[in-house]
Amino acid sequence: MLTLMIVDDHPLMRRGIRQLLALEPRLDVVAEANNGTEALAEARRLAPDVILLDLNMKGMSGLDTLKALRHEGIASRILVLTVSDARADIYAMVDAGADGYLLKDSEPEKLLSQIMQAAEGEKVFSEAVENYLATRQYSADPFRQLTERERDVLQEVARGLSNKQVATTLHISEETVKVHIRNLLRKLNVRSRVAATVMWLENRIN
Repeated sequence: MLTLMIVDDHPLMRRGIRQLLALEPRLDVVAEANNGTEALAEARRLAPDVILLDLNMKGMSGLDTLKALRHEGIASRILVLTVSDARADIYAMVDAGADGYLLKDSEPEKLLSQIMQAAEGEKVFSEAVENYLATRQYSADPFRQLTERERDVLQEVARGLSNKQVATTLHISEETVKVHIRNLLRKLNVRSRVAATVMWLENRIN
């Protein structure tokens, strides 16, 4: 059974999403949150496999919530589920560590299928979002995609520190360090911390 949390400030939308997810017996909605603060608390408490996150919410925005979740090393798959297909929103959420970006006007069956794909480890994007990402012009600096905390972790790794030492230096848990390393390896498209370190040092020299 895959556990899931819905984060959306509209009760009607949460109910609709819950009803859709109920059609898939392998998914179990273990929590709902109507703002970012609640989402953080529930994510810490329950560590769901998947978090469905709205972009436009009162108080903490979806982007702020996503950054906070990643900063704390929450290892859940985080999927943005929103009405916004603005390029700036898509790029910001993907750069901040979203594992998928789905639009609320998607066909329900397609949406459910993509949520399952994401829960099983795939990246999922609505068609329009995929098109934007495929035509995106990246800057020459691959490290621009990393969050501030991921850069901090990589900098310490490049100094030769172990995960435990990085955790002590940055005052975070060793598990959180592992999550950050996994995320930064994915973003830099390398397979090992050694390869990431080489990239980092070459970038510093250049």
